[in-house]
Amino acid sequence: MTQNSIFEPDGRAITYVDEMSEGDGPALVLIPGRGLEGGALGSVAHILAGEGIRVLRIGSRAADEGDQVTFDQRVQDASDVMDHVGIGATWIGGHSVGGTVARALSAKRTDRALGVLLLGVEDVDVPIAPAVPVLIIQGSDDDVTPAANGEKLQAELPERASIVTIDGGGHLFPVSDPVDTAFAIEDYLAWD
Repeated sequence: MTQNSIFEPDGRAITYVDEMSEGDGPALVLIPGRGLEGGALGSVAHILAGEGIRVLRIGSRAADEGDQVTFDQRVQDASDVMDHVGIGATWIGGHSVGGTVARALSAKRTDRALGVLLLGVEDVDVPIAPAVPVLIIQGSDDDVTPAANGEKLQAELPERASIVTIDGGGHLFPVSDPVDTAFAIEDYLAWD
């Protein structure tokens, strides 16, 4: 069952979509990249939900006209939505800047991070929760978050980071190749 909702703490309007699976399967938090609200990760989420995985997609809050939602606000909003829907320790991931938000969220809420999933890696100095596994999925032809970014991060975390490459995938590989992306997630996490 898919549930589209808006969480409004302290006057903030944070969009989220909760893809509930049948039964008590594992959960995964996904945060889309900038400008990719709505259904951007919907196909991946729908496929995973069909495999028994609950997927919580957290968007950005609605900003006032002319205002920008800051990076720290996105991290706080994602944490607040996780609390609101009652998701405990889980994998936290995202696409591009959404993955960077996931990295920061994992470091801020180490009690919640079982692992970090990065769909295209930004070349940024943002911490990841210590000692958790990191799954990097990247498109071989991504010119925005190139494969070299993921390889650099893996070299920094060799004992806990793994890479899966979507052959021919561009920056929007989760949208253009949702089946390959979803199965890479499911296979790595052994959630089948």
